[in-house]
Amino acid sequence: MYTPVRYFLAAMLIAFAPGIGGANAASSSDSQKVVVELYTSQGCSSCPPADEFLSELAGRDGVLALSFHVDYWNYIGWRDPYSDPKWTKRQQAYGQNLQKRYVYTPQMVIDGRTETVGSKRRQVDKLIARAGDNPKLKIEVGHPDRDNLHIRIPGSAKHDGAPATIWLALYDASHDTEIKSGENKGETITNANVVRSMSPVGTWRGKALNLSLQLADFGVAGRDGCAILVQEKNIGRILGAIAIPLTTKHN
Repeated sequence: MYTPVRYFLAAMLIAFAPGIGGANAASSSDSQKVVVELYTSQGCSSCPPADEFLSELAGRDGVLALSFHVDYWNYIGWRDPYSDPKWTKRQQAYGQNLQKRYVYTPQMVIDGRTETVGSKRRQVDKLIARAGDNPKLKIEVGHPDRDNLHIRIPGSAKHDGAPATIWLALYDASHDTEIKSGENKGETITNANVVRSMSPVGTWRGKALNLSLQLADFGVAGRDGCAILVQEKNIGRILGAIAIPLTTKHN
């Protein structure tokens, strides 16, 4: 459906000592990921092919695929249970930054730099390849137990000191939904890496930074994974990202 819609920071250097994260430590090599954000809706008849493609991208090396369900199609017969007006606002911010006159679904935004229709596989692949050539922050994380997450973001002499937001995104690995009304009535839609919350946890200004987070403070119960994104202010370009699976769900 392409119809336009107008409109506790703390120094924790010890956290990165060898072995402290055990099996749940992620190295900097794991963080060289291109972020693909799909803006989608279960009420949009054009979205299932893009949802399927995102599920494939979620298993691709070097890609962090996230699904954001918008709320502006909820009125046409099916209320998407994963929709959130916050994701609509995030998409609208991208629209302004990328000089789009409208927002639409299905839309994929790549590293906050480019966008295209989410079902156009060749174009998405080209944009992912291009984004992979951009230098990225080598984020390191330690996840020594179910309640704590330690993050190290390196400094960059090339950064101009402008503030960048550090986001913690929590997501569900997969949902299968039987659609009982609306444009997709009778279909069962699979959505991958469905973002359920996204919280700003700090600011990076180009100097090395260490953070320690207690995951329970962010509503991690029931979630399958989390991601750290460093993003230029006002929902701009993504400078680095890393995903951390929560192998034991927080109950």
